Amino acid sequence: MVLGSDLRRGKARRGRGPGAAGRGTAVLAALALFLAPALAACSDDNGGGSESTPPAPTPETTTSAPATAPADPAAAQQEIRQNWQKFFDPASSTQEKLAVLENGEQMGPVLQAFSGDQRGGQVQAKVTKVEFTGPTRATVTYTLTLKGATALPNASGTAVEQQGTWKVSVNTLCSLVQLSGNGSPAPGC
Repeated sequence: MVLGSDLRRGKARRGRGPGAAGRGTAVLAALALFLAPALAACSDDNGGGSESTPPAPTPETTTSAPATAPADPAAAQQEIRQNWQKFFDPASSTQEKLAVLENGEQMGPVLQAFSGDQRGGQVQAKVTKVEFTGPTRATVTYTLTLKGATALPNASGTAVEQQGTWKVSVNTLCSLVQLSGNGSPAPGC
């Protein structure tokens, strides 16, 4: 007996032999014709679609600054540096500090808690980096010193523009109040 032969019927099993090969080839050819346009669309360099569809037009922008920065980034950065220095300067009055603190008029008690801590009146900050995250927000990297010694290197805070002035954010002040170890939460944080 020959392997693959069926002596009872006198012909090859279904799906095998020369007749089956023709049917399989026809099915594969039809499948290839049907899938060819879809495969071509998936593999073109433009990410799909037909060549007759032009890419969507890109709108022109007329602003000179990107949406992630204020209109004058250099001036904003300079103001942020000056206002952070003023806010953390022990020689600055409470009124001067409130003027450069976000929601300063409501944050008086929090500022008192920060300044009332013995160490709070001895800290200063030097801004090392300003990175704008929006037209009215910036991430500020700074070094906090206590009596001239580095107490918190590479600290991160936030500056916000409020009513035309770049200010130290409430979140930054509240984070520092928590770090002071006072234990009692300051009203407003």
